[in-house]
Amino acid sequence: MSLNRRKFLKKSAVTGAGVALAGSVAAPAAEAAEAKKGGKPVKRYSLTVMGTTDLHGHVFNWDYFKDAEYKDTAGNAQGLARISTLVNAVRKEKGRGNTLLLDAGDTIQGTPLTYYYAKVDPITAKGGPVHPMAQAMNAIGYDAVALGNHEFNYGIETLRKFEEQCRFPLLGANALDAKTLKPAFPPYFMKKFHVPGAPPVKVAVLGLTNPGIAIWDKAYVQGKLTFPGLEEQAAKWVPKLRSMGADVVVVSAHSGSSGTSSYGDQLPYIENSAALVAQQVPGIDAILVGHAHVEIPELKVTNTATGKTVVLSEPLAYAERLSLFDFELVFDKGRWTVESVAASVRNSNSVVDDPKITKLLKDEHDVVVAYVNQVVGTATETLTTVEARYKDAAIIDLITKVQEDVVKAALVGTEYASLPVIAQASPFSRTSEIPAGNVTIRDLSSLYVYDNTLVAKVMTGAQVRAYLEYSANYFVRTAADAVIDTAKLTNANNRPDYNYDYVSGLQYDIDIAQAEGSRIKNLTYNGAALDDAQQFVLAVNNYRANGGGAFPHVASATEVWAESTEIRTRIAEWVTAKGSLNPAEFASVDWKLTRDGTPVF
Repeated sequence: MSLNRRKFLKKSAVTGAGVALAGSVAAPAAEAAEAKKGGKPVKRYSLTVMGTTDLHGHVFNWDYFKDAEYKDTAGNAQGLARISTLVNAVRKEKGRGNTLLLDAGDTIQGTPLTYYYAKVDPITAKGGPVHPMAQAMNAIGYDAVALGNHEFNYGIETLRKFEEQCRFPLLGANALDAKTLKPAFPPYFMKKFHVPGAPPVKVAVLGLTNPGIAIWDKAYVQGKLTFPGLEEQAAKWVPKLRSMGADVVVVSAHSGSSGTSSYGDQLPYIENSAALVAQQVPGIDAILVGHAHVEIPELKVTNTATGKTVVLSEPLAYAERLSLFDFELVFDKGRWTVESVAASVRNSNSVVDDPKITKLLKDEHDVVVAYVNQVVGTATETLTTVEARYKDAAIIDLITKVQEDVVKAALVGTEYASLPVIAQASPFSRTSEIPAGNVTIRDLSSLYVYDNTLVAKVMTGAQVRAYLEYSANYFVRTAADAVIDTAKLTNANNRPDYNYDYVSGLQYDIDIAQAEGSRIKNLTYNGAALDDAQQFVLAVNNYRANGGGAFPHVASATEVWAESTEIRTRIAEWVTAKGSLNPAEFASVDWKLTRDGTPVF
């Protein structure tokens, strides 16, 4: 399927280590307020920095998986079309010449819209389309965007093409060329704001991305790019920006504020280090936080060295919120200094779509809606993930069955063909449903929302047992006589659903009355107790295979096969080839929750 029309744009290449905006923005005279201080007039200036993060391909307030307007119980609205309306209002309120618009990464992955223009009608093709996110963000007028880890999901070629199509720089001070250890992307962006009767205010934006890219997209970046820690690179670059005359330093960081890492000790760098950057690196005024998908209107962190307050803000993902940093500056003793910073968020549900954005991308949206509504088969009954977190659900068995079949076929004729194939899968969504009757691409895509690919690793029975024990830590320890509340049964230690795995081809109980590490009971293979020395081929997604979630043994296990086709695509191919989706062909109850040996359900 091809687009009815192509949209092209001309853009000059970004050169040099950083990006400095040569043209300055004039501020209205009214913005340079004068006040008396010690009998002398003092120049003041107000600046507003706006920020989004983790847009994940959301242009419209539309759920492609449900083929309907997006709705949730909290009444949120999504999409850059809403953000555009909010941004326009702020620019009108503050004066466009007194604002900056930033993003903290994860832009080109996350919806069927982004998948379509990466894989089905790719932007990398000769004469290919301009990425919808580039079109929308160009039209809204973003000034700079930090790289997110999901920017690398489709490979470096796709990312570079997207970069070429953007009229703003993609920043990554800690995304280095693996050979030269020099920045592979611009580390920073600088902009001058003119103030009548005073020197211009120079604002520097430092972009930092997530070290986890080295694990999560190892196949694309290994040997090409390296990603040192955010604290280390901020400590290198912030003094440089100050020495270049920056009056204000803002960091756009694709890194949460919790100080935690999902990949354990596999990397010496912290995944969610935004607050540590604020605490450890002097000279930063504010940090736009990303990656964690939580809403933080304002977080104040004290810098250890200076005692000064650094203000952080993380807007909710999917363009549901817009963060505002309101700076008040004063010109005193020959220089501008930041007097105060206040952060807040504005809600996308408070406005309507900007018709400029909806009109701009209607063609692309309509093409993708048609694509995801293609019928690929029929289902004999409705399959749902509603109880998949705590009951063995047939809909997850579909994923493991497809993965088993693909890997078995791939290993034919190899020395590993005789090994039994088992597979892992996670309950990604709590609301996915494949209805009885016609099955579409969007039904199957809603089941597997990530662009993961398939890897085959060799594991021993003992290693698989340890893997399952680690996975079982997802459940909250629950005494045998306690009342079961399914809403409180899972996500122990804040573990997300995507870091809980089923493993097919084995039978086992998870005794949630037991302590962590002692929960897997009655583990069998082919009806017999699992042999610790038995070898298996584990069909596993690339995120988990590379260490995502810090599951034991899998990252270091021998890899015998891998591919670049998405698991979601393999599921669609499997259903298309079968023509029908009948649980009798793929579903089995292999595990159950127990308490002191008694089934919970």
